[in-house]
Amino acid sequence: MEYVKLSNDVEVPQLGFGVFQVAPDVTKDIVAKAIEVGYRHFDTAQAYYNEEAVGQAIKESGIPREEFFITTKIWNTDHGYEEAKKACEESLRKLQTDYIDLYLIHQNIGDVFATWRAFEELYKEGKVKAIGVSNFAKDRFVNLALHSEITPMVNQIEVNPFYQQEGVEDFFDKYGTKVEAWGPLAEGRDGIFQDETLKTIGDQYGKSVAQVILRWLIQRGIIVFPKSSAEGRMKENIDLFDFELSDEDMEKIKTLDKNEPIADITSPQFVEMISNY
Repeated sequence: MEYVKLSNDVEVPQLGFGVFQVAPDVTKDIVAKAIEVGYRHFDTAQAYYNEEAVGQAIKESGIPREEFFITTKIWNTDHGYEEAKKACEESLRKLQTDYIDLYLIHQNIGDVFATWRAFEELYKEGKVKAIGVSNFAKDRFVNLALHSEITPMVNQIEVNPFYQQEGVEDFFDKYGTKVEAWGPLAEGRDGIFQDETLKTIGDQYGKSVAQVILRWLIQRGIIVFPKSSAEGRMKENIDLFDFELSDEDMEKIKTLDKNEPIADITSPQFVEMISNY
């Protein structure tokens, strides 16, 4: 495993396991399987409704809590200072843990400044080891960073070969902030797994298209967490540390960028939809 060090020296496993859109009733078994495969970094959220199952799988694994890195996120309905404090306590209860490794504001909707003040206090109290944001466009991120005591340590955003956000890791690095990629495999859209460029690159290393994409993100210094319910895919997705893409391969992947996000977080329509979720 490779690690990314945050601005407060907390080390994050660069590869994790995501549980977005994993039904609560099957999450525990899937996470348990991922733990057996070797995953120790898990990314969940209040809005996924599966925090309890993630926490139960980790508890039942018998592996010490400190060997895991758990990320969860607060949803818009609990933004606000007091509301955020209560939401964190609820997530701690559901996850059956005394602390959250990384706590994120899930969406830039509502009173994020009051929520961030609560996050700063939760961090100082030791209830969370690191704090950050998700789906913050550059301008909104800078606005929060410049008017806060603690700069967000992470921004979790969409990054994949069809929406590469080239140079985004360098932009956030100026603020000491690391990038995490959601939707790293473009949610399987636009025939990404049949892309000839990615297949050709993978053939050179004896790796799949998914492995090439994940390795590409890792070499950019981006934290990534694919998801799969199939044990074979889980094993494949974690098998990334015995090869390295050449500079030429990295340049070839750049040519695939369509600059088309799965979700345009800056559009009024997206804000309206998320606000009503």
